[in-house]
Amino acid sequence: MIPTLVSALLGGLLMLAGIPKLRDRAGMLVAVQGYRLLPAPLERLVAALLPYVEVVLGGLLVASLGVPWSPAAATVLFLVFFAGLATNLIRGRRELDCGCFAFAKAEGHAPRIGWGHAARALVLAAAAAGLAFVPGGYGPGVTPVGEYLIGLALAAIIIAAIAAGMTLRTVVNPGRRSVDSHLAQARLDLLAAAVARR
Repeated sequence: MIPTLVSALLGGLLMLAGIPKLRDRAGMLVAVQGYRLLPAPLERLVAALLPYVEVVLGGLLVASLGVPWSPAAATVLFLVFFAGLATNLIRGRRELDCGCFAFAKAEGHAPRIGWGHAARALVLAAAAAGLAFVPGGYGPGVTPVGEYLIGLALAAIIIAAIAAGMTLRTVVNPGRRSVDSHLAQARLDLLAAAVARR
């Protein structure tokens, strides 16, 4: 069950990262260009292909298909992400869009990366590498059906919580203001209505 759970979590994260990029091609290109690691023609190719790679690879991992090749490919992808982040951090370049799950402009923040982003990519790479070496493999036909379904269900719950947290983050900004400015007036109106009813 644990390999299925980890695989589905990694796959779900890749899909959460890839799907918004499919809808924002311009933002994806800007994020790739911001890393300043590739020549211009390769930047365009990576920006065009990366979202599809993330979504397809994520789907394979969620379904535990293509073992051990899909977790091995995910390991390489996460290591590439780590290398891109670490290279820019070593260069002292922090003011760029990570492009990890959504784009900073969509989240309402100034773009900024940190060592936490790089560490996250490295942890995900280690988890994917561990899946590639599960003795006897895992997934449909290998893992008992009950364990397989429990692993998928737990992963779905965790991914849903992560997605909800990401959505909530667009409204609530810890350490800044508890409610976005567009909700402040609604809060005042509700308070005034409550006082008027008394």
